[in-house]
Parts: sequence; C-alpha cells; structure tokens
Amino acid sequence: MDLWEKFGISEGLADLWQELGVSAGTAIIVLAVLYFVIKWAVKNGVLEAYKKIEEKRAQNNLKADETASSQMTGDDG
Repeated sequence: MDLWEKFGISEGLADLWQELGVSAGTAIIVLAVLYFVIKWAVKNGVLEAYKKIEEKRAQNNLKADETASSQMTGDDG
C-alpha cells in the first residue's frame, strides 16, 4: 500500500506529487517545515509591530508629560 493511499490523498494529487518525484514522507516534512517557518515569521512580525506601538505610546506619554509640566510652571514653549 502506497503512503499516498494511506493518507487519503486523491489520485490526481498523488500522481502530481509522484511526477515531481516527491514521496509522501518528503511532502510531510516539507509541509511541516513550511508551517514552522510561516509561524516564526508571523510571530516576529507581530512582535516588531508591538514594539513600534509601544515606542509610539512612550513618545506620546513623554510629550503629554512635557506639556503638563510646562503648563504647571507657566512656560509657553
């Protein structure tokens, strides 16, 4: 019994993979690696975006603090 049949892959798709010379085990490994690479990329993208948001928030808080302190001391600029 072929692994393609064991995993329930349609005959047309199995023929396509076999024409390319890719066995079922290799295909599973490639798909697993692809999954982890995409997962890693998304995680890093989210972390980078979060850092930028936090930096912007810190800058806005600093500006608000400077404005509040200048108003308390009566400075106009």
